[in-house]
Amino acid sequence: MNVENEQWGHIPLLHVYKESEKDIQVPVVIFLHGFTSAKEHNLHYAYQLAEKGFRVLLPDAHLHGERQEPLDEVQLSLRFWETILTSIEEIKMLRNELINRNLIADHTKIGLAGTSMGGIITLGCLNVYPWIDTAAVMMGSPGYVQLAKAQMSQFESRGFKLPITDVERKQMFETLSKFDITLNPTKLNGRPIFFWHGMQDNVVPYEPTFNFFNAIKKSYDHDPQRFQFMTDKTASHAVSRKGMLASTNFMSHYLSE
Repeated sequence: MNVENEQWGHIPLLHVYKESEKDIQVPVVIFLHGFTSAKEHNLHYAYQLAEKGFRVLLPDAHLHGERQEPLDEVQLSLRFWETILTSIEEIKMLRNELINRNLIADHTKIGLAGTSMGGIITLGCLNVYPWIDTAAVMMGSPGYVQLAKAQMSQFESRGFKLPITDVERKQMFETLSKFDITLNPTKLNGRPIFFWHGMQDNVVPYEPTFNFFNAIKKSYDHDPQRFQFMTDKTASHAVSRKGMLASTNFMSHYLSE
């Protein structure tokens, strides 16, 4: 197993693959880390996927990992959606780089997955990139506008004055609505998607994601195995090993079809 620390354009990433598949076109998974985390913290997912014959890219998100800036957690929180929207743009850049390096062709499948913030980014990407073939969302939230409003309310309830005008707030919600899959669920287009979420999650609430799943699952009645939600009744904001293995097995199945 090879793990290379590389720079693709301005994006630092870990490139994980079997030595025998270094230069050949195999399905790719781009795996996205969570808030305040970094690319190396998801190597266990990459190992499982690379073992199954896939190329895995683990990028550092804007303001994270090798790209971090001297910000405290509050300052970083205020730039949360900047990080999300930058990451969505950078997924397209990574795909273009895969094409430029001749590592994928038109028929090569691409999967996208992530934990927490990475899961939120994944759901936004499903709204704008039809070339994503399958996805796994661990502790993600599909309702961008709803989540942003909840985050703002939480800040303000602590007596924190947000550095944003009413006009800027409105513009922000309008921008986020373009990536909010709850406002445009037909964009899923029957693609296979796996969700994992702990019921005791106190960081990204369980209910909105589970409610979204239940609202959409009827559109997968023709093949319900393509749309799965794994609930852990006791887990908080950390994916269990069982959830990690289920997500990588799901992606492996649909990337190998």
